[in-house]
Amino acid sequence: MAGDNRTLVTVIGLGPMGRALAEAFIDAGHPTTVWNRTPGKAAPLVAKGAVHAEAVEAAVAASPLVIACLTTFEDARRPWSRPPRHGRALVTLNSGSPAGARETAAWATGHGARFLDGAVKNAPSAVGAPDTLLYYSGDKTVFDEYETTLKVLGGDTVHLGDESDLAALYEMAVGAILLPALVGFFQGAAAVQARGLEASTMVRFAGKWLDMIKSLLPIYAKEIDSGDYTDAASSVNLLLAGAAHDEDLAKETNVDTAWLAPCTTW
Repeated sequence: MAGDNRTLVTVIGLGPMGRALAEAFIDAGHPTTVWNRTPGKAAPLVAKGAVHAEAVEAAVAASPLVIACLTTFEDARRPWSRPPRHGRALVTLNSGSPAGARETAAWATGHGARFLDGAVKNAPSAVGAPDTLLYYSGDKTVFDEYETTLKVLGGDTVHLGDESDLAALYEMAVGAILLPALVGFFQGAAAVQARGLEASTMVRFAGKWLDMIKSLLPIYAKEIDSGDYTDAASSVNLLLAGAAHDEDLAKETNVDTAWLAPCTTW
């Protein structure tokens, strides 16, 4: 500790998310060391008060809390020949599968480091906001020791459990919603533009629709967990009947809706 409420922290990887994480620590007054394969990316953070380590080993040695924000678990393991030692806490914030998280946990703990995996469930611009969600899994002692420091990155900070791969599991399970939702919006935007209207005119309505979908999630989750689907709000046939309307709209607007085929072919 560098003071009553300050933690020495190192951020490895200075892409858009890594920079946002480092800036949040700096702004909160935590002495921050940074390292990146391309040293030039550290300059704006150094101007704000960070210390730039020329070697990753020096960056890791500088702090008891090491945040690795690289693209994948493989990338998180690649910069150094061995992981942080002497009980240092390694927190990974990257994409990857549960298997990758387990492999990285074994790699880290096998060398005496403490391991915590996490996920930032928002864009870099949202880092530091009170409602930004981050969830973690792995060594609970790391989470308990550094929870206050980690909350600098987002006020909605959750520990899912001691299993090292839970954060990666939820990251992929929840993330699976993103692409279909966006493709659906892009399809709608293309249809609206085909009528000479701007996509921005549908944003308010799309937001309301997503709110409605959000309200259904607890109902569907309860049905899935219980296996009881007898009290359905609507039948699958009602949704399938609408598929013909999608086909009509696709012809009228010349929008490709082939991605919907698996949802409507039963």
